[in-house]
Amino acid sequence: MTVQITKTAKYIGGGIQNMTDAMIEDYNSFTANEQMQDEFANGFDIRKGQKYIKVINRNAVVAFIVNTTEDKLFELGDILKPAGWNAPARNKPRGNVLDGDYLMQWTGPMYLS
Repeated sequence: MTVQITKTAKYIGGGIQNMTDAMIEDYNSFTANEQMQDEFANGFDIRKGQKYIKVINRNAVVAFIVNTTEDKLFELGDILKPAGWNAPARNKPRGNVLDGDYLMQWTGPMYLS
C-alpha cells in the first residue's frame, strides 16, 4: 500500500511526524498483528546531523531529511532515499516534509519512476 501525505508542516519536526504517521498507517494496513504494529510504531529513531536528519526504524535507515538551507541541490525538508547507513541517495528528492503532497510506504519514500 501507499499513503499520500497532504499535510504541510511549519517545522521539520512536524513534517517528520507527518511522515512517520503515514508510515505507521501503511504498516498497519500491511499487517493486522498488534504486537508487530506496536513494535513498528515504537521503533523510530530520529538522529539529527549537520546536513541531514536520519530516520531509522528498527535498525534500518528509511529516509534522510535535508536539514540545511545551504545545500546547492536540495531544499530544507527534502526527503531522500538512503544510499546506505551513512549517506542519502542524492539523485532526486522524493518529496518535502514541509510542503506535503508526496507518497510514502512503511518501508520509506517511493522509488523514482
